[in-house]
Amino acid sequence: MQKFLVIIVTFLLSSLISWSQKMDTIRITPELVNTKVLIPGTHRWLVYFKMGADSPRTMFNIWTRNIQKTSYNGKEGIEVSQEWEDKDGIMHTTRSVSDAKDFRTLYHTSWWKQRGSSTFDFLKAEAIVNEKVITKADTSVRLRRTREAFEEAVPQYTLNWHLDLEVFPLLPYRNHVTFLINFYDPGFSAPKWVAYTVTGSAKLPGLNGEQVDCWLLEHHETNNKETFFISKKTKEVLKLEQQFGKMYRYKIKLPFSN
Repeated sequence: MQKFLVIIVTFLLSSLISWSQKMDTIRITPELVNTKVLIPGTHRWLVYFKMGADSPRTMFNIWTRNIQKTSYNGKEGIEVSQEWEDKDGIMHTTRSVSDAKDFRTLYHTSWWKQRGSSTFDFLKAEAIVNEKVITKADTSVRLRRTREAFEEAVPQYTLNWHLDLEVFPLLPYRNHVTFLINFYDPGFSAPKWVAYTVTGSAKLPGLNGEQVDCWLLEHHETNNKETFFISKKTKEVLKLEQQFGKMYRYKIKLPFSN
């Protein structure tokens, strides 16, 4: 009887541990990010779409991102500049400065080929769209929503959703953990907590037959599934597989940058 009770207790404890691992959720706060893992220099990703699982690749982009140390209004920062190219030329550029300690957004400026320019200074609480400071006097629905979202973001600890490829390396990975990240993409919707779950591991084929051990980080929304491959060694995002409906998008980190 005693042996039977030991077996039952052991089973219950094992089940409880397994359940707790599956339910492990971490709300990302400043002390949990590790900015030291970011690799300075130039990095590039190939981005393309497939209109179906067996369709040819199309809509090619090259994303160039440069990481370097900087200072902003007396604060130590990390600057990430981006340049997105399509077949016709440059379609998008950004310059973002995040706090060197916890990667909170300090400054973000961007230009879109079809949208124009915008600048968001979190230390000055100032937003500029197409060279005009936006205020409560603006009646445009777009500008009002942009201003209200920015004002909501300024006092919060947010991470820049436009820097997701730099944010994901900073997280404290382990199996079966869900990260809740307060993401905000300056110029767009208000900050929101977004869930990303470490679902396991996988190996990606690398150069010279190397098998790169990666974490699998997944995000699900209605009609949208993203799976990021995060190198366990370098912490870099090496690949994204995204499916929305019958359409697919991929981001592949290039091994060389010129």
